[in-house]
Amino acid sequence: MFATRNVLVMLSTLALYLPAAAADQQLTAQQERMKSCNAQASGKQLKGDDRQAFMSRCLKGEGEEEQLTAQQEKMKTCNAQASKQELKGDERRQFMSRCLRKDAGDDRTAQQDKMITCNREASDKHLNGDQRRAYMSDCLRAEKGGPRTSAAGGR
Repeated sequence: MFATRNVLVMLSTLALYLPAAAADQQLTAQQERMKSCNAQASGKQLKGDDRQAFMSRCLKGEGEEEQLTAQQEKMKTCNAQASKQELKGDERRQFMSRCLRKDAGDDRTAQQDKMITCNREASDKHLNGDQRRAYMSDCLRAEKGGPRTSAAGGR
């Protein structure tokens, strides 16, 4: 009887906290902004008037541009492009993935292309461990189109 009573008390307590937990998961945009601004102010260890001034600017969205990292700026630009094209669902995810991956364009560096090619060749040859490392090293050092000599079986 005592155990049953404890279980009932615990279940009642849990029932009181579940709605609060669900409410935490469904924050409005303003609540999200408040949460973010609070975290930033705490991270900067702001107190008193400085904190109030920062919170006021942050909640108004002032000064956000100077706080964005290069990746955040890229995300903002790609997001705006996806919205302009009215992309949704999988189409939007694919667009965002491509957009965020490209630097100044879709071009990879010569070294990146070489790495992809050498990696593919090593996989095609089913190389593992030391043999794969030796092959990759030799392949990446080789001149484009030139012969490769390696214990791992070059060309």
